[in-house]
Amino acid sequence: MPGSDKTPSIHSGHRQRLRKTALEAGIDELSDIQALELLLFYAIPRRDTNELAHRLINHFGSYSAVLNADYHKLLEVDGIGKNAASLLALMPGFLRKYEQDLSAEKRYLLDKEHREKYVRSLFFGKTQEEFYMICLNSQCQLIRTKLLAQGSLDEVRVYPRTALKEALVRETKYVILAHNHPGGNPDPSSHDVNMTNDIIIALKTVGVTVVDHLIVAGGQCFSFVGKGMIKRSSKF
Repeated sequence: MPGSDKTPSIHSGHRQRLRKTALEAGIDELSDIQALELLLFYAIPRRDTNELAHRLINHFGSYSAVLNADYHKLLEVDGIGKNAASLLALMPGFLRKYEQDLSAEKRYLLDKEHREKYVRSLFFGKTQEEFYMICLNSQCQLIRTKLLAQGSLDEVRVYPRTALKEALVRETKYVILAHNHPGGNPDPSSHDVNMTNDIIIALKTVGVTVVDHLIVAGGQCFSFVGKGMIKRSSKF
């Protein structure tokens, strides 16, 4: 009957071929349009999504810009609907959670490469500055990653007492500070430097050591320890 789940779609053959390509050859073998089209299958089950994929990329400018778009901005595109807009708007969050969980499987953040990989995962798809404190116990095991503050495109402010309170609640021994620069320049501002020093002093009063402060900007990662701006801990 029309409208039943058993009604064949005129696009079902195309969908099956696209899924098969993605599963056998990998998503990387798909064009941006095809990848977006495939993703939209799961929110729009009985309508051709190729035209909508084209429309979205033309509207926002790129595949990544579509996935980073705000839910309400997505709804402004003709033909998308709430289900598809929700799916696309939530994708960066799902991917961040995947990367964080993958990176945190090794709960000991001792080596520089592993720390940077984990920190990068926190800022996937973020367009405003955010400041995190990663809390570790005396065995250098990850206890909790806490978002301390959210800011604007080019600044975020964290008060030392906020970091101090979180460290005490979590019985923290070591912390890694991390924030992002969505503008693309990883170098710390004078505000970043002063804020970091204030947090280090506050945490030191309760025996908590700041291991490093990492600033993520695009594909770059600035390390305060690496630049000699924080004394390297003997344990890291």
